[in-house]
Amino acid sequence: MTRSAAVARLDGLWHEVVNALVTGSVMPDFAALRRMMVDTQVRPSDVTKLPLIQAMLHVPRERFVPDALSEIAYLGENLTLSPDRVILDPRTLSKMLDALAIGPTDLVLDVAPGLGYSSAVIAQLAEAVIALEPDADLAAEAETALAASEIGNVIVVNAPAPGGAPRHAPYDAVIIQGGIERFPAEIEDQIKEGGRAAALFMDGALGTARLGIKRKGVLRWRDAFNSSAPVLEGFAREQSFAL
Repeated sequence: MTRSAAVARLDGLWHEVVNALVTGSVMPDFAALRRMMVDTQVRPSDVTKLPLIQAMLHVPRERFVPDALSEIAYLGENLTLSPDRVILDPRTLSKMLDALAIGPTDLVLDVAPGLGYSSAVIAQLAEAVIALEPDADLAAEAETALAASEIGNVIVVNAPAPGGAPRHAPYDAVIIQGGIERFPAEIEDQIKEGGRAAALFMDGALGTARLGIKRKGVLRWRDAFNSSAPVLEGFAREQSFAL
């Protein structure tokens, strides 16, 4: 199937889901939507690591979004949770995870995972995941969704995101699920020597996803691809005032 044909099929599936929700006549085929998400948003974005592709095929994204958004869970754009919080679109998340190259012995810090979708995907790749969610309500919903999906290697921590989760450090990898203007030193200190970080650095409306490798105690960053997301609370650039 060509990519254009796949996109056309996906569009038809969206109409099926919307019609099903309106009429209640049939159950939406979320498994088919999940396959189409991978075939039209993930694979064409040069994401080639088989364990990651399998993870995104396995995790039911519709369980990790607000009920009102379940019918568009597989849409190729960020899903808004609040003015400064989103669930990253599948392309952005998959490319960041592909760059991190998470392995089966890794301990991963997932910052601001919302209802836990990103943590659920990472849990298929890593030994364990610390899901650091600053919003108490979202943290509680993430715990519920992860338990319902029988994912047992994720610990949800409700605490301010910029401080990281030092109790469980050091981490092999860190990923931030939203835009940032600065990468907090507190989180950088919690990454192992040789560990990795992936974050979406925003400059106004434009963003660049970057991969950082910790060498001699310092994260050294390289640009990976362009994307965008709202800047998370606590991750804005500190303002300087001239006298």
